[in-house]
Amino acid sequence: MQRRTRRRAAAAAAVLTASALTLGACGSSDEAGQGEVLNWYINPDGGGSDPAGGGQAQLAKQCTDASGGKYTIRVQVLPNSASDQRQQLLRRLAANDAGVDIMSIDPVFVAEFAEAGFLAKVPEQYAEEFVGDAVDPIVSSAMWKDDIYAAPFWANTQLLWYRKSMAEKAGLDMSKPVTWDQLIEAAKKDDKYISVQGRRYEGYMVWINALIEGGGGSILENPGADGAELKFGLDSEAGTKAAEIIQKVAKEGVGGPALGSTDETTSLDMFQNEQSAFMVNWPYVYAAMSGAEVPWLDDVAWARYPRTVEGEESRPPLGGIEMGVNQASTKQDAAWEAVKCLTSEESQAAYMIGTGNPAARKKVYDNAEVRKIFPMADLIRESLDAGAPRPLTQYYGDVSSGIQREYSPPSAVNPSTTPKQTTSLLQEVMKGDALL
Repeated sequence: MQRRTRRRAAAAAAVLTASALTLGACGSSDEAGQGEVLNWYINPDGGGSDPAGGGQAQLAKQCTDASGGKYTIRVQVLPNSASDQRQQLLRRLAANDAGVDIMSIDPVFVAEFAEAGFLAKVPEQYAEEFVGDAVDPIVSSAMWKDDIYAAPFWANTQLLWYRKSMAEKAGLDMSKPVTWDQLIEAAKKDDKYISVQGRRYEGYMVWINALIEGGGGSILENPGADGAELKFGLDSEAGTKAAEIIQKVAKEGVGGPALGSTDETTSLDMFQNEQSAFMVNWPYVYAAMSGAEVPWLDDVAWARYPRTVEGEESRPPLGGIEMGVNQASTKQDAAWEAVKCLTSEESQAAYMIGTGNPAARKKVYDNAEVRKIFPMADLIRESLDAGAPRPLTQYYGDVSSGIQREYSPPSAVNPSTTPKQTTSLLQEVMKGDALL
């Protein structure tokens, strides 16, 4: 897997190097001077801080070299989990740390950071460049109260991965949209599992949100409101159906023997070890299975995320990374110029090829090399555009933590009580009458 990743990183470097002269905002010099030194805090993506490892560090070097000496981008790697990334950045931003210039941010934290005044607004001259060709949900996540605070870098979506032979054996017609109820019944017939993410962490929140959105509801009905005025949509028809699906996956045992401990990695392990016939997971799993030389890879297929209810389009999960600039940075002009280079179509194509993380820009999915590596490129783009962001609110940390707590473990979820209890808890938290 590591060798394959490095080969893709090398291919990505070639793509970006060949296109460097087209990145007008980044200059065209072969030898970049020091210029403004920009600190870019990145989420871990396998590349670390060494450009030879690929990923964001490689893009930093390429854009530095292409800047003609205007700036030098130095990469600082954040912790692994999104929650820990948020905490580290918040500590620095709250202290007005000018040593942070550019940040890779989980989309769910843009609203919180913007509301607190930690993010600089995207300058007007860059706005159309950053969002014009990006998929709709990642653009929504880059905005707060009608202003753009971040540049979409990459966007992520979950697909339904399955074994063709097992779906056929269970009598499931995968040429048509399938529901969670159908998957549960098919898994029971095959005596196999459905790989989902049920551990108490952000991945579980992703599942809960997608189920509710797929049922025509939303966790928050007025996400931009102030705390005590927030209205929650958990205790609704869509929220009840979502809880019923989680309960059924747990009760029927199709989520596996350790449903409350599963994350993306364990879900993939279950699928690769032939315990699961179906899996909901991000596109990186295809490269992972290819790299692991899974012998039955030809039996693997993909479809759009399962429907919550029959006749209602699914709303696939949305993930990814937005790129923001620190309001306290003294180098904002250079930082935005670097962001333009880092998030360009060429950079996003190179990053997708090198890491397997899907691009935010739609045109990238027409790239020949991208389509070769990702035969499901059109479905990824379709799923991204149809995706549902998690609640866009400045209180996201509290909302997510409260829901994760009350819905854990999945085996304890009760459609009659869990949505109501969670709503009551969150209302108390928003009023300042309860702590998480």
